[in-house]
Formats: sequence, C-alpha cells, structure tokens
Amino acid sequence: MIMQKIAINILFAAGLLAFTACEKDWLERQPRTILLEEQVWNDPKQIVALLANFYDRLPTQTGLQDIDNAGADGRIAQWRDMANFDDAMWSGQSNNDGRNNIPAYGFDSWRLWNYTLVRDINLALENIAQYGVSLSEGQKRQFSAELRFLRAYNYFELVKRMGGVPLVTRQLIYDYSGDASSLQVPRAKEAEVYDFIASEVDAIRDDLGNDGSVSRANKYTALALKSRAMLYAGSIARYNNQMPAPIRTPGGEVGIPADRANEYYEKSLAASKEIINSGVYTLYRTNPDPGENFYEAITKKSGNREAIFVKDFLSPQKRHWFAYDNIVRGIREDNLGSSSITPSLNLVESYEYLDGTPGTLRTRTEDNSDFIYYDHPQDIFANKDARLYGTVIYPGTTFKGLPVGIQAGVMAWNASRNAYDVVEGSDLNTTYTDGRLLTGSSGPHRSIQEVSNTGFYLRKYIDAGARTSTRGIQSDIWWIWFRLGEVYLNAAEAAFELGQTGEALTYINAVRERAGFGPNSLSTLTIARIQNERRAELAFESHRLWDLKRWRIADKLWNGSVGNPNAMVYALYPYRVVRPGDAARDGKYVFVKMVAPRFRAPRFFQLGNYYSSIDQGVINNNPKIVKNPFH
Repeated sequence: MIMQKIAINILFAAGLLAFTACEKDWLERQPRTILLEEQVWNDPKQIVALLANFYDRLPTQTGLQDIDNAGADGRIAQWRDMANFDDAMWSGQSNNDGRNNIPAYGFDSWRLWNYTLVRDINLALENIAQYGVSLSEGQKRQFSAELRFLRAYNYFELVKRMGGVPLVTRQLIYDYSGDASSLQVPRAKEAEVYDFIASEVDAIRDDLGNDGSVSRANKYTALALKSRAMLYAGSIARYNNQMPAPIRTPGGEVGIPADRANEYYEKSLAASKEIINSGVYTLYRTNPDPGENFYEAITKKSGNREAIFVKDFLSPQKRHWFAYDNIVRGIREDNLGSSSITPSLNLVESYEYLDGTPGTLRTRTEDNSDFIYYDHPQDIFANKDARLYGTVIYPGTTFKGLPVGIQAGVMAWNASRNAYDVVEGSDLNTTYTDGRLLTGSSGPHRSIQEVSNTGFYLRKYIDAGARTSTRGIQSDIWWIWFRLGEVYLNAAEAAFELGQTGEALTYINAVRERAGFGPNSLSTLTIARIQNERRAELAFESHRLWDLKRWRIADKLWNGSVGNPNAMVYALYPYRVVRPGDAARDGKYVFVKMVAPRFRAPRFFQLGNYYSSIDQGVINNNPKIVKNPFH
C-alpha cells in the first residue's frame, strides 16, 4: 500500500536562482487552498470530519444503512438484498424478479475485501501520532481509540464473511524496488482475527469518550461489538466442529478449534453483562401498547435508551428512500412509490402465541374439513407475540392512522358443487357483484408488481411520519447497528452455551416480557428456542443470515428442495366469504396458505457459501493468500 499524502508539496529545483528575492518570498508563501499535514492533524474539527467519512464507509450487513451502494437517484440500493435471503421476498418491479428465482447462492455472495478503508485508518493513526503535536494527550487517545474501533469493526465484517484475513495494522509502503513481497501479507487464522477484535476493544474501551452518543463509538459501543463478535467466534468453534466434515483449512484461515468455544462465550457474556448492568441503557418500554412499543424501540429517536449505536440520517442530503420503496401499497403517499420487500408467512408463524403455543396460524379445522371463519381479518393474529405487530403489517391493522386494505378476493359458495369458488380481482380495490370489496387496495395479488405477493408488508423501519414515503421529504429513520435487545439475547445464548441456563432464562424472559409475555414465560431453554427468539426480535436488522451461518444450519434450512418448507417463501391470502343464508359463515373471513406465486426457486445455500470466495485478482496480486474451501 502506498501512502497518500493530504498535503502536496511541489518543489521547483530548476530556475529558482533566476528569481528575485521578492519572487522567492512569493514562492515560499503557504498556499491558501491546500491543507498541510500539520494543519489537518492538529485541528480536531478536521479529524472529526475525517472520522465521519470513515463511519460512513463502514461495511454493512445488507440493509437500510448501506449508503455506499446508493444509486444515481439517491436510493439506498443494498436493502433490496433482504429479498434474497431474509424472511421476505421481492414484490416490487418485475425486472427484479430474479431475486425470487436464485438457483443457488453464488460463492461470491457477501464477499468483502475493503483494505482501502484499513489503509486509510492506519494512515490516520500514524499521522495523529506523527503530526498531532498540538493535540492534548487526551485528544490523541480518544481519536486514536475511535479509529481503532472503526478498524476492529471493519475486521469483524471481514472475518464473518471471509474467515481469517490479513491483519494489517500499519501502512504498507512500496519502495519501488521491484520486489513487492513485503506488501504480501498472508491470511491470519480465523481465531486470530477474532482475538484481535477482542484485544482492540479491551485496549481502547476506556479512551473512546463520546458518552451518551449513539452515532459515535463509546465504551459501550465497543463492548457491544465484543459481545457480538465473541458470540460468533464461540458459535463457529462449537458448531463448525459438530459438522460431519468441519469446514477448515490446514493453516487455520478457516475454522476455530472446538476447545476455544467456551472461552469466546465467556468473553461475549462478560461484555454483554457489563452493558446490561451499567444502567446506561434500558429496554424501551415507553408505549403501553406492546406492539407499538416494539415499533418505537426501533424507530423512536427521542428518549430511546435502547439504541447503543446507529447510523443516523439527519440532513436532507442524507435522508433515504426506504419508506418510499416499501410502503404499504394502498396508503402510499407518492404515485411512484413501491412495495418491494414483503415479509413471509414463514416469519409471521415464527411469532408464538402469548400462551406459549407455536405460532402456526389456524386456518383450517383440526380434521381439515373446513376453514376456520373469523369475524375480522385481524382476529387470526389475536394473542400473538407483540413483536409481530411491531415488525409486520398484516391484514386488519393500520399504519399512519389509516386502515390497511389487505384482501385477496372472495370465497363465493357454489351450492351446485358444494364448494367455494375463489374469485380474485384483476386489479386492486375492486368490487364484487354484491357491491362489497373484492380485492383490497393493498392486495395481496398474484401477479401485479409493487403489491404484496405474500399478504404482508414491512412495518419495521418504515417511517410513520407525514409524507416520509414521498420523493420530496423522504425518511430520516436511523439504522440500528447495536441495541440492548440484541445484547440481552447475546447474553442469553452465551450463558446457555456455558451451561448457565438459569441466567440465560433471566435475559431471554426479559425480552419476551417486553413483547407481551408474562414474567418468566419460559422455564426451560433449548438452542432452537434461542434461535427462534433471535428470529422474532431481530427480524430485518441484518442478523438472520449471519446467525444461520454461525450455527451451521443455513445449508440445512435452505437446501434447495421444493419439499422443504424452510427453503420456500410462503404467503397468506385472506378472503371474504360470500354465502348468503349461512349466518355463521357469510361475511366472515378465511385464509389460504400457499407458496408465494412470484417465488419460483427454493433457496439453496451450499457449503461453499459459509465463507465467501476471494476475488482472483486479490490472489493474483498476493500468492500468499489461501483460497477458501470449496472454491
């Protein structure tokens, strides 16, 4: 790597003696439009501006925060990948239907190799040390700690995708000798990268400052990174080694020894407990309605002590189009708005009933002889985990104070066949022959683009403010990197893996109680229960894929088989019953479960997807780089 100077010094060796003394004085004046190294690295405002640039360049997990992938029209593009592998599918424009028809995930999926950011952070660290003579020692420590946090976070994003990567903590400067071997750093072991992240957090945590900030790293931001990263390392050490053929390389670039699992779980638990016990953060419990409360826990900025670290969107230039592109069709505020990412029935049914029974929606009688008839569309979701309401817009609910018209059609009784005729509108907001609603203004519809294909819409991260789904205003909802709800679940999982089930139950029951469950709703615990709690609590917060990968179950759930319900995306279509003369059924609502009509290929996650492939150009430039398995 070649050092890039901020200051540009142009030396004129020839002809200087020909200038007069006056001309010589003029040449020696400092240029007014160029900042010298000493000016930049002694000016806290300049350093903060540079830090802001680095924060903005942090790699993301696919989601709302991926500002670097914004298109020319200003949209944040990477959130669209939620349709590829999250608990959702693509219901937007048909030219993106390939997201519903992925034969197999490519080995380059989720690849990252962003050493430009590593280089720039290393350069900044060295320049503060060399040039920052006017900075106080406290300022030097804080700025350096913040840079090291950013580097550690970046390495976490690298290691969880790629496995072990080169650990570069200083500038690599080419000497133009023709020998570039000194720049060719081999991959570290996967465990060594996780160890580096932990040691960096321990070294910098008390120097970060920024107390109370949610958009700049502080002590608890660093601890949240350690909580998550150490949990990932512990999971890989445990579950990778339980595979019939563990995924590893001879040099340890991929694979963590099984005997290190407890060590990592202990570090994760300790970091989580320090955050929880600090009292600095609390689970959001402001709104007495548990469903609205959970929605606010993600979107509310004022007085939200659950948020630990966020990417905020404050200025008009930084606002985003997420609500514009994913608003409920029937209440969109802009005639060009869309409804692109739509949650799956699979996710909806992962939310339990408050009595602790599984979340499978009841659409048919036990003997499967008839539908179950509901007075109102929302009745089928009664007594569900409140996190469902805070995450998903389902039939019979409201958003922005407006009713959401989700109805696929009618079930018209045909006496001659002694069966129902399914009647669906060719368009939205259509009327049946009885003068009442046929297909709702928000669908669902089997083929119309930009209308839910699953029967559900996103609520989480959709801005409820006036006109925020328009091109003119857009949304400033923040993207949460770390929040206390996740830390509680990290603590629960780590404690469980360490055999401390009682402590694990304390943490997981606290999160469930906020969701409407009674105190101590769980008395026993399994890893499957923990996995489902994370699915429900953290839906669409960019955890699902990485959780499935670290537990080594992605290849089992997404095995490419149409007969595997986990590999398919399912929909729920509500119908109004038209059966005159039958008071027990006429005017009621029934529901039909189906594979979402626009979803055409089962999800297929191969063993080679656990670690992304390394670009061949990287390997060509550095022959010391070992390829990942299966590539």
